[in-house]
This record gives sequence, structure tokens and C-alpha cells, in this order.
Amino acid sequence: MEVEHETQALADAGRPQGAVAHEARLITETGPAARVAAAVEPTVEQLGFRLVRVRVTAQNGCTVQIMAERPDGSMPVEDCEALSRALSPVLDLEDPISGAYYLEISSPGIDRPLTRRSDFERWAGYEAKIELAVPLNGRKRFRGRIRGVEGDTVVLELPDVKAGEEPLARLPLADLGEARLVLTDDLIRESLRRGSSPLPPQPGPDPEAGEGPRRDTKPKKPWAPRLKRKTDPKEE
Repeated sequence: MEVEHETQALADAGRPQGAVAHEARLITETGPAARVAAAVEPTVEQLGFRLVRVRVTAQNGCTVQIMAERPDGSMPVEDCEALSRALSPVLDLEDPISGAYYLEISSPGIDRPLTRRSDFERWAGYEAKIELAVPLNGRKRFRGRIRGVEGDTVVLELPDVKAGEEPLARLPLADLGEARLVLTDDLIRESLRRGSSPLPPQPGPDPEAGEGPRRDTKPKKPWAPRLKRKTDPKEE
């Protein structure tokens, strides 16, 4: 079959040399998104990529967004397109979402989610927003500069700390609920240098927010959304 040949070609040509071993994500999905993640992650890894995050939203009725990347953090448009074609038959077979939906494969974007221990190590020195699932000293939300990982904690340097207070917060990795980089000029420059940005920033309106021209820093969705075929009542 054509899909099988293309999937094998992607596995042969797209698998990075010396790909890293499986690294479990610290932040995972729940509900329908968790079912999608369980269905697609083995194939994503088999093809030499890493699953970053899955979201199921009400956009366009129902949209399934799958964020993925290579182990080095890059994810060019061509990889998004090829991965979309490879995952479509997997989702048809596993059928984790009932009803019709649009499928989007994207890179994590510049202000990307941080879901693995190595993400905090790779992006040490840059600002991040972190929300804990379990409060630490009565606080769940933190924003600061990542200073690395120590043991089972991520170290965050907090800004504008009062005199005499500890400027470093040590947040348990096991208690992370949500984490992502904060968009700054330094982050944009570094992302473009590393090649981990989906595409160079481009001006353009944001139809969702009704804005005029602005810098586009959202994850790219280069592959046209695919509509899952609705079941014909005559076939049931």
C-alpha cells in the first residue's frame, strides 16, 4: 500500500542517527487527548520523533492537535506533513475520538510546552511559566528563569524577590501541571539559531483575535486539516 511505503520511507530517511532513548513525559494528557496520545506515541517514536503534547479542542467543531519534534528540537514543515500522513491510518484504526474531527500536526512553536526533564535542561537560561498540580508553600504558579534541574526538581530563578527571600524556587518535577517557555526576543533569536522554530516569524493578522499585522509565533500547521469521515447510517 502507498501509505505503508511512505511510512517506511519516513522511518528510513527521517530517523535521526543515534536517536535518544525513550524519555517519558512529565506532563501528560487526560480524557480524549490521553487516548489519542496512547494511540499515536508508539508510531511517532518509531519514526524517530518525540511526542510533545496532544490537545483536543472545540475549534471547527472538533480539532485534534498533535505536537511533535525531532530529538534535537527541530520539526520542519516537511516532517509535519509526512507525520500527518503516517498517523492518519493509525487514528482510523484506533479510533480514539468519536465523531468527526480535524487533524493538525504541528511543531511545538517558539513559546513551546516543556514536558520532559531534558526540556528544562535544554532551555536553561530562558524564562518559563510553570504551574504545579500540587501547591508548594501555598503557591501553584511560578514565572522565572530556568536555572537547570537538580535531582528531582527544576530550579527557577524568581524575579523581583524581596530582600532576605530565597531567589531560587525548586519545583518538584513530579508535581508539574503545566509548563511552557515565555516568548522573549532572546528566545526567538535562540530558537531560530537552533533551528527549533517552525518557520521564521512572519507578519499576518490573527483572525481569532481580530488583530492586524503582528509577529506570528504560534506553532505552524503546514498540513491541511484532515476531516475524519462520518459514518454513513446506511453502513451501520
